[in-house]
Amino acid sequence: MKTVWVILLLVFSNIFMTTAWYWHLKPGAANLPVWKIILISWSIAFFEYCLTVPANHFGKEWGIGAFQLKIIQEVVTLVVFTFFAIFYLKEPFHWKYIVSFLCILAAVYFAFKK
Repeated sequence: MKTVWVILLLVFSNIFMTTAWYWHLKPGAANLPVWKIILISWSIAFFEYCLTVPANHFGKEWGIGAFQLKIIQEVVTLVVFTFFAIFYLKEPFHWKYIVSFLCILAAVYFAFKK
């Protein structure tokens, strides 16, 4: 159950970070000066850190290894980014991305294999 809390914290932190990194790629936001984009992105990213740091801290304390935490983080990042890219940025999704994600899931399997 503790791993679920870590994953949930990582999901919400990734929603903030993905937004901070990519919100300005949508048409219209590009009209802002870069310095404003940076300040807005840093403001959003602050909340990512408020969730990621506890997720990693408690994850390690609860027995999840640092490599395992990082691999979980990468999978969560890809899932969150996929939804963001499709629904917010309106990017097309190709079959090759599914194959790439399956390779990453294989990495998760090997990272957690005893």
